[in-house]
Amino acid sequence: MAEEPTPTLTKKHVSAANIGSSKLTKVPLTASTLSFTLMARLGHLLAGASAIGAALLSVSGLGMVQLMENQALSAFFQLRGPIVPPQDIVILAIDDQSISIPEQYYKTDPKHYVYLEPLKSFPFKRAAYAQIIEKLIKAGARCVALDLVFDTPSSYGINDDRQLQAALQQYGSKVTLAALYENFQTHQGIFMQLSPPQEMFRVGSVSIGSVNFPLEIDGKVHQLASEFSDFLPQDDSLAVKMPSFDEAVLLAAQINYPRPKGDRIHFWGTAGTFETIPLWYVLDPENWNTYLEQGRVFQGKIVLIGSTDKLNNDYHPIAAGNSLERMSGVEIHANAIATLMQNKAIAQAFNTPPLRSLFVLILVGGAAIIITKTKRGIERFTFSLVLASIWGGISYVSFVYAQLIFPTVTPMIAIAVCGLSYLVTEVAREKIRIHQFINIFQKYKTSPVVQEIISQQQDLQDLLQQRDLALTGKILAGRYKIVKVLGAGGFSETYIAQDTLRPGNPSCVVKQLKPANTQSKALELARRLFESEAQTLEKLGTHPQIPQLLAYFEQDAEFYLVQEYIEGHPLSQELPLGKPILETKAIAIVRDLLQTLTFVHENGVIHRDITAVFR
Repeated sequence: MAEEPTPTLTKKHVSAANIGSSKLTKVPLTASTLSFTLMARLGHLLAGASAIGAALLSVSGLGMVQLMENQALSAFFQLRGPIVPPQDIVILAIDDQSISIPEQYYKTDPKHYVYLEPLKSFPFKRAAYAQIIEKLIKAGARCVALDLVFDTPSSYGINDDRQLQAALQQYGSKVTLAALYENFQTHQGIFMQLSPPQEMFRVGSVSIGSVNFPLEIDGKVHQLASEFSDFLPQDDSLAVKMPSFDEAVLLAAQINYPRPKGDRIHFWGTAGTFETIPLWYVLDPENWNTYLEQGRVFQGKIVLIGSTDKLNNDYHPIAAGNSLERMSGVEIHANAIATLMQNKAIAQAFNTPPLRSLFVLILVGGAAIIITKTKRGIERFTFSLVLASIWGGISYVSFVYAQLIFPTVTPMIAIAVCGLSYLVTEVAREKIRIHQFINIFQKYKTSPVVQEIISQQQDLQDLLQQRDLALTGKILAGRYKIVKVLGAGGFSETYIAQDTLRPGNPSCVVKQLKPANTQSKALELARRLFESEAQTLEKLGTHPQIPQLLAYFEQDAEFYLVQEYIEGHPLSQELPLGKPILETKAIAIVRDLLQTLTFVHENGVIHRDITAVFR
């Protein structure tokens, strides 16, 4: 098969061709340089946008940003794992064991287990708490705190309340009771109200504190109970804010502690980290004398009494646990009290939004500058991941050992996005470069040099084939169906096509001429030259050794010549490089060519190039 048809050009067409070829060689180079420059700048622009965006997001207050940062803090707690809690805080748990065992024992033998009578049913008698307070204080407990709200009369009668009142009257200075802010709904709407202990229990210098903890956007307890007051409505009904339960406990224990540097709880671990003792052990003589060493276990300690049973379901998600883990309210208070005692409240590294925003901007911007020290996109992306991980590690160390919270997730994502921006823009630049190479190689793929390059690059071969396949089947002028891309030159491309409007769909050659400049004046000039070329080919096509012109047309600002298809093989096959031929054969070839050229010259045409085809 022929590699190319045999075109002959008029003098006018030579001028147009020269203009076209010069434009086509210059434009790709200029476009390439511009594209590479723009892509490089785009990478820097995206990196800068990432830094600015991260700085703005860090102070935006968006829920998603806060959620991600809180999840990072939870991950830090879990990565650290549980640590040994302070030994001077003990939890007396109203657990399932304390509810079920006393009831069973008492029913079995009421006389023998008469000391369990206050615990024979749940809720327990308040006389039970009175006895426990007395025993603990006499055993040397520093403070007894009840994470229970006694806001209504006892179901066991007034005498039951009076027993607790008497104990509070005597030991109240070392006792803390709980109050609770609750939401109530009426026909006028929902309102918040404080439910404090009954008036009769506010005796003997008893300290009272609210047990409410604010919840973060992730639904977990992160902050100290003292921060809950910030969420209270500013109205007259709640004009007097009550101290938190944890602050009240430390007041009753007469423990002086520094002002918290932060507002977040330092959790020592997940549920079960603090020592927990079943409540009923205190009233059971055997456990009191043996396991509790006659109360010496409580000496000098803060004792918290609260529910850990499944019935009350006083469990809440916390910062130190995953989304499925819960901690009892009384153990959350133990962590909060220990946080205040040991001055471990976790604080934001930057208290003001402008400082936090500026820090993130400098951090991400500095990381972007460091990333650019490497050249390749994949290296920059990898380096960005390394830098993001390093920052995550620094944030973790600061959180665990210095109790400081730095913006973590937002800068990490922004740093990674910087590296990704450079990677994506480099990939885009590479795609543009390959596309430009493909266009150049497609135009000159018949060149031995280009063919040598393509033969060594499988990806270029595949891309060229993809382009050829994309053109296959295209219909030109509603008639000529492209079958194969035959070849290309500096300003044209040649196809083998089928004439679908002729019987048998005979093959023909369609040559596409692409004007370099599609502006109206240049296009009009190209159109005149094209028509002149077609007229010349029509006249020259009467020679038996010159392809006959079958048609010419314009479509989408591109010009097409349809010529006779000549089967044969190219000159390079007839005259292989480096291989001599017989003199007689050379003379025959030249004579044949000269006879054709004579005919061309006699018709007033000067040729630009000749493609010989041997049949």
